[in-house]
Amino acid sequence: MTETLVGQLRVVRYAAAASAADFRQTYTWRSWTIGWLGRMLSQVTFFALIGVMLGSPERTRYLVVGNAVMACVIEAMIVVTGGVRERQEGTFPLLAASPASLGTVLFGRGLQYPASGAVTALVSLLLLAPLFGIHPTAAQIPGLVLLVLVTALSTYCVGLFLSAVVIGLPGARNVVSNTTYLLMMAICGVQVPVAFWPPWVRAVSDTLPLTHALAAVRRLIAGDTAAAVTRSAALALLTGTLWLGLAFLAIRLVRDRGRRTGSFDYGT
Repeated sequence: MTETLVGQLRVVRYAAAASAADFRQTYTWRSWTIGWLGRMLSQVTFFALIGVMLGSPERTRYLVVGNAVMACVIEAMIVVTGGVRERQEGTFPLLAASPASLGTVLFGRGLQYPASGAVTALVSLLLLAPLFGIHPTAAQIPGLVLLVLVTALSTYCVGLFLSAVVIGLPGARNVVSNTTYLLMMAICGVQVPVAFWPPWVRAVSDTLPLTHALAAVRRLIAGDTAAAVTRSAALALLTGTLWLGLAFLAIRLVRDRGRRTGSFDYGT
């Protein structure tokens, strides 16, 4: 068991190193800061100004926190396109033939997305949010960093599951990615409280890690008890773990089908 775990962690480490190299090829510090970070800060500001226009400081703060945290989710969901990309680049036949778990490899290969997203969300919360009346204390910052990482990684697991689903539907990858994060933005407490929705929608939102992770962030900033924050964070980790299990199961099914039918070649 220990050797298996160590081996899996080694696979994740090497796959994450490849994902970091991809990130460096995609962005320079200038293009990431001005292009990506600037875009996400503009989005948070846009929604915050809706609260300002409504003349409600409480609504403004609600929108700022929700959309700042949402920034890491939007980037984490880019992993939905990752499986299709690997297939189109022709790496699947080699990965399927290797002794390493395909799910473990794909998990590590997309880790640049939640990592970058977490930085974006933290910049939004720590540098932009104070302009709208939100001032996390120094004692809250370590917890805030941890909760943003929990948010990014747990929602990344949802994206990893969807990545496996769209491997056979490459043309749908962007539609699925965008639709999913927009759905989460609508029902997980980003723009309106979860209680706004009917019971069946609330039931769906409870299956998504963002609902619980965002609740934990709001409770932390509001100065709620450590027990309440921990409870919400634990629910986020639990739902994220369940989605990760579903992702590994879906990826295994895709791998087995690809081996059986020989359908792993360049998106065919």
